[in-house]
Amino acid sequence: MIPLWRSRKNPPEGIQLALTAGSGHQHLHVLTLMSDESEIAEWAGGKGRNLHTLTVSGFQVPSWSVIGLDIFAEFARGTGLDERLDRLLADGPGGRSPEAAAATATEIAALIRAAPLDERIAAALALAYRQVGGGVVAVRSSGAQEDGTEHSFAGQFDSFLNVHGLDQVTAHVRKCWASAFSERSLRYRAQRGLPPDTRGVAVVVQRMVSAERSGVLFTADPMTGRTDRHVVSAVHGLGEGLVSGAVDADTVVMDAATGRPLSTVIGGKQERYDAGAGLGCTVSPVAEEDRGTLSLTAEDLARLHSAGLRATARYGSPQDIEWAIADGTLWILQSRPITALPCAAGIAPEAEGELRLWDNSNIIESFGGVVSPLTYSFAADTYAKVYESYARALGVRGDRLREVQEWTPHLLGYIHGRVYYNLHHWYRMVRLAPLYRLNRRVLEKSLGVSESISDESADALHPFRPRPGMRGRISRLSRTLTFAGRFLAIGKSVDAFHRDFYRVYEEFNNVDYDALRGDETYRRFCRLQRELIEKWGPMQVLDATILLSVGVLALLTRRWLPDAPDWFTWAAAAPGGDVESAEPAWALAELAARVRADDQVRRLLERTRDADAHRALRDGGHTEVLAAVDAYVADYGYRSPDELKLEVPDLREDPAGLFTLLREALPGTAGSGQEGRGGETDAYLDRHLRGPRRWVYERVRGKARVALADRERLRFCRTRAFGAAKRMLRAMGRDLAGAGAIESWDDVFMLRLGEVRGAYEGEIAHAELKELTALRRRQLATDATLHAPSRFTTRGAPYWSGNLERAGWAGGPAARSGARELRGTPCCPGVAEGPAVVTDTPREIGGGILVTYRTDPGWVPALSSAAAVLIERGSPLTHVAVVARELGIPTVVQVKGATTEIRTGTLLRVDGAAGTVTVLAEPSADGTAVNPDSRRTETHP
Repeated sequence: MIPLWRSRKNPPEGIQLALTAGSGHQHLHVLTLMSDESEIAEWAGGKGRNLHTLTVSGFQVPSWSVIGLDIFAEFARGTGLDERLDRLLADGPGGRSPEAAAATATEIAALIRAAPLDERIAAALALAYRQVGGGVVAVRSSGAQEDGTEHSFAGQFDSFLNVHGLDQVTAHVRKCWASAFSERSLRYRAQRGLPPDTRGVAVVVQRMVSAERSGVLFTADPMTGRTDRHVVSAVHGLGEGLVSGAVDADTVVMDAATGRPLSTVIGGKQERYDAGAGLGCTVSPVAEEDRGTLSLTAEDLARLHSAGLRATARYGSPQDIEWAIADGTLWILQSRPITALPCAAGIAPEAEGELRLWDNSNIIESFGGVVSPLTYSFAADTYAKVYESYARALGVRGDRLREVQEWTPHLLGYIHGRVYYNLHHWYRMVRLAPLYRLNRRVLEKSLGVSESISDESADALHPFRPRPGMRGRISRLSRTLTFAGRFLAIGKSVDAFHRDFYRVYEEFNNVDYDALRGDETYRRFCRLQRELIEKWGPMQVLDATILLSVGVLALLTRRWLPDAPDWFTWAAAAPGGDVESAEPAWALAELAARVRADDQVRRLLERTRDADAHRALRDGGHTEVLAAVDAYVADYGYRSPDELKLEVPDLREDPAGLFTLLREALPGTAGSGQEGRGGETDAYLDRHLRGPRRWVYERVRGKARVALADRERLRFCRTRAFGAAKRMLRAMGRDLAGAGAIESWDDVFMLRLGEVRGAYEGEIAHAELKELTALRRRQLATDATLHAPSRFTTRGAPYWSGNLERAGWAGGPAARSGARELRGTPCCPGVAEGPAVVTDTPREIGGGILVTYRTDPGWVPALSSAAAVLIERGSPLTHVAVVARELGIPTVVQVKGATTEIRTGTLLRVDGAAGTVTVLAEPSADGTAVNPDSRRTETHP
């Protein structure tokens, strides 16, 4: 575990006693938001795990700590209670009479109440209370299997509100421990065939909120099972009366997609249904003077609806959410799956079949938003070829290779026009290399995956059926040795690949494909796939090298530099020097400097539309600047926003976007005046790590830095390969349009790659294509209106059996919750203050704080005019994040809700080291910040 005092020079009194190993004792886990996810998963119980997930996902959650399962185990072991529990529960409650079961529960409760607490246990409970600030708290049981997808254990364990003082907290912790063995919880287990669990329960200690309004939110109708409905029940004040049934609650049924109220029940008496709600009910009108006052405002309902959408998307299933509103803030107290959802008319029951886990993490860096069928199918085909080739490069052959070929074509999924990782297959791919446990953790960090899968699930995933016995060990050893050889020679392999790539690439780049016959262009396209893309497989050893070296570097940092900040490992691994991926930003800064030096050119660009700027430079005789612009386009024209989306024109086809970025760079704000973090990292290492450890650390660090730099070189190759494919497919589109097969040349993007091939290989009739492309355009337009969850699960066929409805796919934008502070993953340290620029395109930054849902490599030039960068999705190894570190721009990634909660003009304070984003002032009615000139950037060594 990571001790809670790690960030302090001297541990507070009592923490060492409670938590550190000594005199043969094991660690005891008092868990908080800063604890490792693996520790949370093992020791926090279901309620504790969900609180951690909610907090790191950006929900407003009252401060909490968890008294881990192992603390009860230590209590039971130290008092001899564990042996007595084993004897009392030996037969289980199912085989006993009700009287005997009740007697067992009573005896266990008495034992727990009377057993003494040793010094370490008492100190741990005191620490948990202090971690939430003392005062008035809630004490809640958190069973190991509680709030799960199969068994909720709802109401089986005890929770207590308004507990004050350490003595009362200790007494109620004992009551929570005892509730794990109550008659009702033992009966619950017996009825479901679950054996008694002598681990007891973890206990959550959570700060109480002085609620003005509180209640529960179901993101599916618990009575009918309809997933197109949200149901809110609310009362004034705290929610004890609601839970106990002593108070009649206000109930509002909302449309799950839009949040529009469909029906309202006030205090269980009056009802009001909106016209056209479609509920199939007839309700007599209620006189206005007879109606009560609804406890929830329209803003409250909007925030609850938004929170419900986010929670459903986050967990991938309908949720039962406890909430409270205090001082204008919506607090989420806990969230659990609805495990007993009935089947509504017209709504399919829970699907059965293969479990698939979909996550868009950093795939949206390459394929953001709705993408065309041609883009998806070309990408999926490319991934399949590359990773099959990777398996071959590691020596996978025969039946095992055929098993790999079953899942490599499905590394990506296409759900309502969006591209997702089919994540279980990526775990299978990582397992081709050695050190799977380490590499899969780093894979999750590098992809920006917000939640790890369990060790049990991960261990069940294999690229092919493992061979038993000696034959299997020899096979694994052979693959490990092959990987080791490629790992050690990866630098030379990358250099050789670069030489061969650019030699072949020149043959494809210097061709006018519109001058060729369509079938000839198609043949060249097949060659491009064969000679450039399929040879990429062995280079995936580089990704495995990054996972391995960064993973080892993180382990060394954790062990040898325990006080290092969260961003340190990523900064230590940063390539440094001349990183190829930063070249567009530097080149744009040089181009801007050239324009600034010529007042006439500057004035021309400032008053000319982007679409007309190139022609205006030519007509004005500004040949030198025009030549510099053309040189930039020639060198970096394929490196443009959404560069991997085939339907999006790049700068070579439409240079207008370059002039937008150039105009923003003219004030000369490049890099916010900062330098990269290499010197700062070295200085920290000089102060804290010396001798043999420093030598080992630098060897691992050097491998990671070189590998990351090589990856950026390969990404330029990928960009150019996709750029060549983009030109070819556009030419084929014009050829098909000329032949009358499609209405317009850009209809080619509505076809899948196999259909384009079929048109040239005689596998599909041209007469089919017009109707097909029209259908696809209509479908994509509909898909674009849907709210797309970032992560969800399906079973069986994803589009059927209500899979996507349960996953939270819905229409309409998400509502704001009003959060004043957001958290994310620290990526590059430094503090910046300034107005937010929320955008989905790399434009109009102007020295503000760039806030976006996702980025792609084409955003790199925009960094030169950003004071700080906030990315809702992505990871510390996202392309833009790597470059931002090189430029020294404060950066935070995985900022949940950033583009929902923050509006353009909002005055922000970004702390790139802490990973926090603070709202200082909301924009005025005209969208400008209250103090738009309050821009400040600091660095912290």
